[in-house]
Amino acid sequence: MVFSRLFFIYIFLPVCLLCYALARGTKAKNLVLIVFSLIFYAWGEPVYIFLMLTTAAVNYGAGLVIGKYQGQRGDTAATVIAVTYDLLMLGVFKYSGFIVENINALFSSSIPIPDIRLPIGISFYTFQTISYIIDCHWEKVKPQKSFGKYLLFLTLFPQLVAGPIVRYSTIEKEINDRKIELSDISYGLNRVALGLGKKVLLANQLSIIADSFLGNIGSSTMFGAWYGAIAYGLQIYFDFSGYSDIAIGLGRIFGFHFDENFDHPFICRDITEFWQRWHISLSTFFRDYVLYIPIFGKRRKYGGLFLVWLCTGIWHGASWNFIIWGLYYGIFVFIEMLIGKKRMKKIPVVIRHIYSKLVIIIGFGIFYFEKLGKLGTFFKTAFGFGENGFLAVQDKISVINNMYLLTVAVICCFPVIKWVKQTADKHFVTKAAVSSAAAVAAALLLIVTSIMLVASTANPFLYFRF
Repeated sequence: MVFSRLFFIYIFLPVCLLCYALARGTKAKNLVLIVFSLIFYAWGEPVYIFLMLTTAAVNYGAGLVIGKYQGQRGDTAATVIAVTYDLLMLGVFKYSGFIVENINALFSSSIPIPDIRLPIGISFYTFQTISYIIDCHWEKVKPQKSFGKYLLFLTLFPQLVAGPIVRYSTIEKEINDRKIELSDISYGLNRVALGLGKKVLLANQLSIIADSFLGNIGSSTMFGAWYGAIAYGLQIYFDFSGYSDIAIGLGRIFGFHFDENFDHPFICRDITEFWQRWHISLSTFFRDYVLYIPIFGKRRKYGGLFLVWLCTGIWHGASWNFIIWGLYYGIFVFIEMLIGKKRMKKIPVVIRHIYSKLVIIIGFGIFYFEKLGKLGTFFKTAFGFGENGFLAVQDKISVINNMYLLTVAVICCFPVIKWVKQTADKHFVTKAAVSSAAAVAAALLLIVTSIMLVASTANPFLYFRF
């Protein structure tokens, strides 16, 4: 099931909220969320729901063993078995075809390539289970003794299929007991409307530009290649941050406080800062669980760095362009580490902005092209070695026709809402007035979004495939 569908907005969600409101006590409310979460997932993956339930059972059991044998061999054995199982399932369903393809290419063999459909959200819920197991092993959290509560943590539908990657420690207390105030519901609904607006009004429209220029890269000009990559970068940002907004908003309505996943990444001044603002739940996961893994028996600063970026690329997909994309960013983070924070700050801000945006735009180009041949064409075209020149008439027409969309998209990359609230505070505007204005804006946004959705067919979020 997709958030940006009228069925979800006007049928599934209202029915879920009604049942949730009628339920008495945290235990009953948890049961309502579990049932609706399983329905939500089974709607699109009726078969793979058993894989998710099996994963839940394995990791729940491993957590109990870790708790019983804390600091002993049983603790370590359960941790290794659970993490191995999680990674093995992710590897089989996400990377087996890619591995076999490369074996065939390398050894000129003809091993049948497995045609396995990728379960929705497996990358996200797998990392959630791994973080839970490791945190239990490190004694950062206590193992959950109730299977129902653990299942709620893993299957909670707002963040189930495309994140953010919610750690058990973040919502541990709220699983057991939570209070919902009117301000939570108001904030949550406003955040959901904002996320839908980002997805439907911006991301979906930007995708048309990106696909028309990058999808036919062989016919694009140099300007078209950069223009398409910029549009694609904006598309991914509004698509994924929009999903995160909806997830965080829905979580707040049900009494859960998820961590932020995006913090206006395009206002960054270097690549390190970009990744402190972009897909925060993933970057912090790798920082906390992969960066300090011993390599050849020792913790190695730069070796750990490149391991993180290799894993970041692999996580995004079973294709060489994602691996290249991960290592590409790793190289720039490495360079910035060598330069040092103090010396980076001495570089004029304008130059740092130009540098970071160029790196980011090229990065989105790498991310788009899964076929290396087309990726090569993109590089040739973007750097002036293509066959179609610098600028064409269709480029100008597209920019003129989409000027309003592009302007709004760029403005929305800045913390506009934060600035408006700060301005309101300076002019002594009451909180009630600000809340009323936000509610009206959210309602209008929802109406416009709904009208747009009536005429649309499919609106899958991009990160569903990861």
